[in-house]
Amino acid sequence: MTQKLYLECKSGISGDMTVGALLDLGADETVLRKALASLPLKGFEVVISRVKKAGLNACDFLVKLDAAHENHDHDMAYLYGFRDAAPVADHGHVHEHGHEHGHEHEHEHTHAQEHGHDHLHHHEHRGLAEILDILDRAELSDGARTLARKIFTILGEAEAEAHGTTLDQVHFHEVGAVDSIVDITAAAVCLDNLGIKEAVIPVLNEGTGSIRCAHGILPVPVPAVTSIVSRYGLPLHIMETDGEYVTPTGAAIVAALCTEKHLPERFCIVRTGCGAGKRTQARPSLLRAMLIDVPDAGQEAVDHDTVWKLETNLDDCTSEALGHLQETLFEAGARDVEFSSVYMKKNRPGWLVTVLCSKTEIPVLEAVLFSETTTIGIRRAEMSRTILFRTERTLRTSLGPVRVKEVRVPLLSAERTLTGKTEIRRYPEYESVAALCRQTGRSYQSIWQQIIRELADAKEE
Repeated sequence: MTQKLYLECKSGISGDMTVGALLDLGADETVLRKALASLPLKGFEVVISRVKKAGLNACDFLVKLDAAHENHDHDMAYLYGFRDAAPVADHGHVHEHGHEHGHEHEHEHTHAQEHGHDHLHHHEHRGLAEILDILDRAELSDGARTLARKIFTILGEAEAEAHGTTLDQVHFHEVGAVDSIVDITAAAVCLDNLGIKEAVIPVLNEGTGSIRCAHGILPVPVPAVTSIVSRYGLPLHIMETDGEYVTPTGAAIVAALCTEKHLPERFCIVRTGCGAGKRTQARPSLLRAMLIDVPDAGQEAVDHDTVWKLETNLDDCTSEALGHLQETLFEAGARDVEFSSVYMKKNRPGWLVTVLCSKTEIPVLEAVLFSETTTIGIRRAEMSRTILFRTERTLRTSLGPVRVKEVRVPLLSAERTLTGKTEIRRYPEYESVAALCRQTGRSYQSIWQQIIRELADAKEE
């Protein structure tokens, strides 16, 4: 099995949503706080809490800024106040602790009183070199530092393209602010702590309309996001919903992290985490992260389980009694029943009765063996087995509908190594073949062979 991260971006993605989801997934909070405390930055504190968003329990990661560094990134009046109405709030973000964050609509001042004009709103401007220097001076693991640098470089390329400048000349606005630096560093630390090497991210859901930022009023998706999804081939879906759901930081994290855009056909969910965003919009800002186990190449066709084997020896049973025994065992839930001819003590010819079953069926099947035979003892053993995934379906043939068992068989190379490919095999069920024999008067072999030839092109009933 290979473990991968699956990000479900149904309501977009942002830096704080990502960190919340990764913490909920199991990233070590102590490791994260130590790394963030080493950043040569002032004016922030980190608050990690549990919140309810749209009725779901999620982790909220908040970079709380002091007055000098506040950028109102979560203030709906600032972001959308230039329009007649802001996006409809979901009012689903309820904190489960006593600390007042003040990052939603808890303020009582008016938009005009607080914000007035764009040029009065303070933003920190940093170049890429300055941000990379901050990361280099922090106490981060090599993996976390490398990933954080990669995310910021992706953002730098996007900003440079959007504003017609070069990577070494671009100056970040929102992304250069303290909270964005902390968000990206935190995401990199959590991903490194979880040991994430591969990530499946099928689609980014984005809204429509416009949003206010340091550059003015921009269309959604904002230019930095369109640059990133274009440059890195990220699948984007535009929802019929007002508001920005994919932030440049969120898009850059996806671009740095994504290794696959399609979920595997089969996987097991190991753990699930849910991260909450701060903006209140028509769609609740929730990001779900799943740690999934994916079968390795060539193993997607097989599964492993256990089965129990019951055995007993008989030397005084008639053939009729054995026939009745087999029918009764199957009716009682046996998976398979077989008789083998054996020689017992004193050279007596006899029968070895073998029954395969699940653990829960053992008491009933043993009772059947005791009541229907003369045995006074039954052996039992648990056995591991490898099985092919199977599907039972009805397919159309020229002779009529036929029930078949369909499996995928792993293929080997000429060197006898797994190729990661499979072939489909279909086997007709006995009862379907027998029914056609009765209907047509033809032999079992002729019907069976004709069905096998037709099954390759047969369609489901």
